[in-house]
This record gives sequence, C-alpha cells and structure tokens, in this order.
Amino acid sequence: MSILVGTASDDAPAILATGRTDITTLFVSMSARHPEGRDADYLAWHSLDHRPEQHRLAALRASFRLVSTPACRAARAMSHDRYDATDHLMTYLFRDPAGLVQFGELATALAQAGRMPYLLPAVERAVYRLNGIGAAPRIKAGADVLPWWPAKGVYVLIERGAESPSALVDVPGVGGVWWARSVANSSYATTQEGGLQITYCFLDEDPPQAAQRLRPVLEKRWGAGESEPLLAAPFHLLVPHEWAARVP
Repeated sequence: MSILVGTASDDAPAILATGRTDITTLFVSMSARHPEGRDADYLAWHSLDHRPEQHRLAALRASFRLVSTPACRAARAMSHDRYDATDHLMTYLFRDPAGLVQFGELATALAQAGRMPYLLPAVERAVYRLNGIGAAPRIKAGADVLPWWPAKGVYVLIERGAESPSALVDVPGVGGVWWARSVANSSYATTQEGGLQITYCFLDEDPPQAAQRLRPVLEKRWGAGESEPLLAAPFHLLVPHEWAARVP
C-alpha cells in the first residue's frame, strides 16, 4: 500500500479555501434483487445507459451504486424488516433539492424513449439533507471529496436518532463518513416519511472485513440508547464492466 505524505486537506486551511462541497441533497433508491435473477443485466443497463444520462443535469454533482453480496449480507450488524430486502442501493448527490424536478423529468423522457427496460423491486426511495462530513487524516484527501475517493465499498447505516457518527472515522478501514437527515419531499416520488439518519462510511478495506471492525463500535453506539438502528450493512461499490462479479 502506498504511503501518503503531507498534511491532510481538512487540516490545511489553504486547501479548504480553494473549494468546499456544494452538495446539499441526496436521493437514495434502495431495491431488492431482480425477481428473475437478472441482476447483472440490470447493473449493465443502469451503468451503461441510465446512470450516465443523469449527469446531464446541472444540479447533479456525483452518484454511486452499491451492491450487497452474500458475504456482505452475512456481515450485517442490523437489518430491520423494513430494509432487509435491500441488495441494491443507488445514491445521487445534488447541489440543491430543485434538481429533483429535472431528475423526474429526465426519467419520464427516458421512459418515453424506450430506455427503461429493467425495474428492480423497490424497497424505499428517500430524499436526505446533508448534515455532516468527516475524513480520517490518514487518507489525506478531504471529507469534501469523499464521493470521488476510490473506496472499496461503503458501510451504510440507517438509524432513528440524530447522534453524530463522526467518531466512526477512527475505525480502521473507514476512510471517511458522510451523514444526512431524511426530509419530506414532493418534488420526486418518495416512499419514506422523513426523520431518519443515513450514514455512509467510505471504506478502503474489503467491506465484510470492515464490517467486523465496525460491529463492536456500533453496538456500543446503540447501547447508549441515542440511536435506534434499522440497517447496518456493508456494500461493494460496483466495478465497471464486471457486472456479474458481485451480485446478490
């Protein structure tokens, strides 16, 4: 592994002065596996066609897709009935919530053009407002750029409660953390009433392995009684053109 040198960005005011994240809003789509086992076909279509088209939207700043494998599922520390079927998770990161209007318009236009051949069983669609970010100093890159950092996977938490998860950056294997609060939104079809917190732990370690490191820290967090876990699960980031390499 390469040894990174120098001052971490978040400890270098001159670096931070050149730019901070303008992302405020996250759209999160959680889905179950394909009912006919065509997950790889779905991932190929979504990655080669649907997802690139979203980046014509001026308000969209980043996006990433996560997949749960059997090993990831076995490493979950919590999986409430509400979220247990989740094996696919797609996140779009917007500059402002107004971008969701064009997001919906684009989806309609693509459907009218015959470009929506696949549909996964929906678990939940929700809009979140970004609440906080943090990066481990060891990775050097700042928290603002974590969505573009080459993570191996992401550990996802969904909780009732608003306790900060910033301390999770101290867990080995966690390069940084973003967290957000769900909000009611009428600009795009959502299925969540709001009021939950989602946390993304960006990993530079194999996701199931990182999950084992996180489990005792999370159990201590939940034992304090300030956060109620609904989902605590590792996911792999999708590897382009290796659609069948990691499927549920």
